[in-house]
Amino acid sequence: MIEVLLLGRHLHHEYLVTGLAAALRAGALTADAVALEARKAAEADEAQPARADPEPDRASATFLTERRLAHLPPDNRPLPSVAAYDQLLRPRRRPERSAVEGDRP
Repeated sequence: MIEVLLLGRHLHHEYLVTGLAAALRAGALTADAVALEARKAAEADEAQPARADPEPDRASATFLTERRLAHLPPDNRPLPSVAAYDQLLRPRRRPERSAVEGDRP
């Protein structure tokens, strides 16, 4: 909650309230979701001041991690191989000891 309150230093009150409402409607209860929704509201207000939705979409919240991952280039690296670890799965044989060596029950 403190992180949400600190957003008031950088965002106007109306955008912060809009971000809180959008995050709560979507069920996203993190400060990142509130910040993202508040910034989206601020950007939408600056871009289109005369925009009015009759009914807001309840699932319009975008999680910050998803937004960051959407802007990453595709990962074309091959999948890692775990073949070297197969030797760890083989059962180890216990050394056989004879009674002469001192194997006592």
